[in-house]
Amino acid sequence: KSGYDVVSFRRGCFRLAYRHEKTYRSKTEPGNLRLHQLLLVPLWKQKSGHEDRPVIWDYHVILLKVGVKSDAVIYDLDSVLPFPCNLRLYAAQALRSDRTLRPKFHRKLRVVPAHCFLLNFASDRSHMKNADGTWKMPPPSYRPIQTAESKMNLDDFISMNPAVGWGTVYTLGQFLLKYVVEDSSASASSSTAVS
Repeated sequence: KSGYDVVSFRRGCFRLAYRHEKTYRSKTEPGNLRLHQLLLVPLWKQKSGHEDRPVIWDYHVILLKVGVKSDAVIYDLDSVLPFPCNLRLYAAQALRSDRTLRPKFHRKLRVVPAHCFLLNFASDRSHMKNADGTWKMPPPSYRPIQTAESKMNLDDFISMNPAVGWGTVYTLGQFLLKYVVEDSSASASSSTAVS
């Protein structure tokens, strides 16, 4: 089976507010894919950005595919960079360095293996409602993603507390060291990816 055409999938994603659900729907072959989430983080090269200034997201979801004999690539539905984008290019242009940022903006990433995300992620979309019950942004037409155990666990996925949720939490430096440096010496397929 060749898997899902993620590039075609991107063209159909027009609601920026539901990116975690779009990422969920984009994966059909977990393999060596990982989901990465960033909490209150500046990112450059975003569609909603202006010139060379960062966008500050409340959280952000990207997908990393780690290759056996190729560089890791990032799928970011909100980026103006190529789709998919080589991780080295994405790191240099979209992530950049924490050295020039105030400590409160230093990035952490939760790396969740795709199979864990697909089995456990649930969102009733309540985080997208105003206090009066109206939607902040219109929801997708498909039903909310739920599991037998949970109707809403988004906070477990976007928390940067390593004791909560699934996967591993990295600082930006740790993440780049693991996935950019290890990627350059790719010898065997790894089930490690980004969340």
